[in-house]
This record gives sequence, C-alpha cells and structure tokens, in this order.
Amino acid sequence: MIVHYDASGSADSFQRLAAGLTERTDVMGLMVLSCEANGWLPEALDPILGAMEVPVFGGVFPQIIHHRQNLERGTLVVGLPVRPEVESIHGLSGPATTLGEQVEAVADGWGADLIDSHDTLIVFVDGLGRGISTLVESLFFCFGLERNLLGGGAGSLSFVQRPCVITPSGLKQDAAVIVKLPMRSGVGVAHGWEPISDPMKVTEADRNVIRTLDWRPAFHVYRELVEAHSGKRFHDHDFFDLAKAYPFGINKLGAEVVVRDPFGIADHDGLICVGEVPTGASVKLLSGSPDSLIAAAGRARRLAEESAPFPAGPEHTAFFIDCISRVLYLQDEIEREVEVAAGDRRLFGALTLGEIANSGKDYLEFYNKTAVLALLD
Repeated sequence: MIVHYDASGSADSFQRLAAGLTERTDVMGLMVLSCEANGWLPEALDPILGAMEVPVFGGVFPQIIHHRQNLERGTLVVGLPVRPEVESIHGLSGPATTLGEQVEAVADGWGADLIDSHDTLIVFVDGLGRGISTLVESLFFCFGLERNLLGGGAGSLSFVQRPCVITPSGLKQDAAVIVKLPMRSGVGVAHGWEPISDPMKVTEADRNVIRTLDWRPAFHVYRELVEAHSGKRFHDHDFFDLAKAYPFGINKLGAEVVVRDPFGIADHDGLICVGEVPTGASVKLLSGSPDSLIAAAGRARRLAEESAPFPAGPEHTAFFIDCISRVLYLQDEIEREVEVAAGDRRLFGALTLGEIANSGKDYLEFYNKTAVLALLD
C-alpha cells in the first residue's frame, strides 16, 4: 500500500494527489480518509469521485492518523495494490428490512467470489445513522465469520448529520460502503474499559436511545452513578465532558464487552448513544484510565499479529481504526496510544464515530471507544 498525505485538505489537492496515484500501474484502487475540518461538500467532490479511473471509497472523519500523529485537517489517500469491489448502501436510518435486502443483494452479487476467499471486508458508515446495528447484523448474517471485517463511523463531532461517506458516485449522507478487498488480514479488537457498577437492565430503548434502566429514566440512573464515582456534577459541566469517561458496556458471552458511548440527553431524560442498544440488554457502567486504554491498543496489535494468516512482520502496514472519544479522553496521551498500536510498523488510520470489527472468529459488532487494528497482506 502507498500512503500519501495532503496537509491542506482541499478538494483540489486531493484531486491532484489521486490523479498521481492512479497513473501508477501498481495502484488499482483508492481508500480516502479525510478530516471533517477540510469542509468537503458534495458539489465540489462528486465530480472528482465520478471521474476516477479506479474504484474509490472512504469517509470524512473527525481526525485521521499519519506518521503516528492525530491530525484535525488533511487527507490520506491510500493507493491499493489490488482492485477493491465497492458497493453502496443507502437509507441507513430507514426500515430494517430495506437495509437487509440491500446487504443481501451485495452478497448475492459477489456470490461465488466469496467462497473459500481470504478477502477482507471494509465497511464505512455514516456514524450518526440510526440503523448501524441493523446493518452490522445483516452483514453478519450474509457474510458470517469466515472472513475478517473492519471499518468505522464517519461523521462530525458536532453530532449533526452531513454527507460523510465517500463512494464512487459521490459524498453521501445516511449511507455506507461495503468493500471487498482481495487481501489477507489479521484483526485485533480491545478497549481497556472496566465495569464499576452492578448490571442494569435496559427496560426501554429506541434504537440508539436508552429510555429507561431498571424502569427508571436512563439519565437519572446514569447521573447518580457518574456523579458518585467522579465527585463531579453534570450541573457544573457540559454533558460530554463527564460522559466521555463513563461509557456503558453491553455484556456479550465469551467476547469483548461492547462499549456504548452516551453523547446527549433525549426527551424524557433518555440517553442518546453512538450505536443502538437493544431493549432487554444487560449493561454496566464502565470507567478506565489512560494506562488501561493505552495497554488495550497494544493488546489489539498483538491480537492482530496472532490472528494473521501470515507471518506478521514490520513490513506489514497497520491500519488503525480508533474511536475519536478516546482522543477526547486521552488528550495529549493519544500519541502514546498510537505509538503502542504501531509498534515497529508504519501505521495510518482514522479516528471514528464508532468502530466495526470481527477477527474472522468473534461475532461482528459495532463498538464505541474501542481500538481496532488490522495488518494487511
């Protein structure tokens, strides 16, 4: 893979960089990771994407990672040595049946190409779409555990939905791209958060809004637990200033706890989360420390190395999908996390609104506040 970075973040600079890469005979597709601060709009970007001579996909994220630094502006353009097959999903917040039908159509279209395949699937979604968990469930049912899948949520830290998913036909909102990449991979997933409460039952939820916990308004329960543990009051802070250190964990049998990030208060004192929380789920309040989160990034790297179907050496570039809320929590110490994740390898990546991963063994999930690392061959 050839990784190029443009610091300006302009659409014109991206066009020139992409044109230079696509002239190379060893580049058969492009993955584009752009920063929200670049201010890309469909009217400027769509003609560029539509004129590409190779398949292109990607997303617009709060930040990207290049040369072991998290960057708020700029664009990464990754020249791929194999030809990706890119399919788009539309209406992410629409009916579950429609999403399922679209994913089934993608799987049917690829058909026999997926049999006995070592392909890696990459998925980028609008991180503020309300149907992400439904999409991920459909991906699991259609593609199973036989191959690795990873990706993350594009979008804005303003939590206002905007066009953010890069497809061959343009920059899209409330959409996703599913990419079949004919490369082998090892994938590791870890987060470093630990439970600090007893289990609570989600007694009412509406997709990504937790309405009640143990039959009480969700925010009332959350406020009591967070204020007791932190010694701080929500009345004196912006909601996310406290919430970024206290996610929920959904218990999963024999797998990494699935983290859910509350980012706002809904009507009737519900909690709005990045990603869906099912009614009836058992959740605990989680907390962590900079050291535990940084150690988890190292664990994700080791898991990727151990699961890779090839000898994972320093020549294998690391693709890092890390949650933007880990940056907000770790602040300057995010550089330590990236260093630990990289080890002795070159690393690039995106800081996302939620992470998607399985290792070809575990149940496919949409995570929050989690580190996902892939080694590609």
